Amino acid sequence: MALKITEECINCGACEPECPNTAITQADDLYVIEAAKCTECKGQNDTPACAAVCPVDCCVAA
Repeated sequence: MALKITEECINCGACEPECPNTAITQADDLYVIEAAKCTECKGQNDTPACAAVCPVDCCVAA
């Protein structure tokens, strides 16, 4: 199951460089996660890296 970024995203960009799968890209007014690439960091981190650094907790389970 992939994560998604909700509309609460403040477009800070903290999540994008943390993603080991390059699944996060910037859209018009927020960042988005490509579900096909997102592994929730399983096998790489104990928790999803994007969720760990998000200042507004908008990286959530899809």
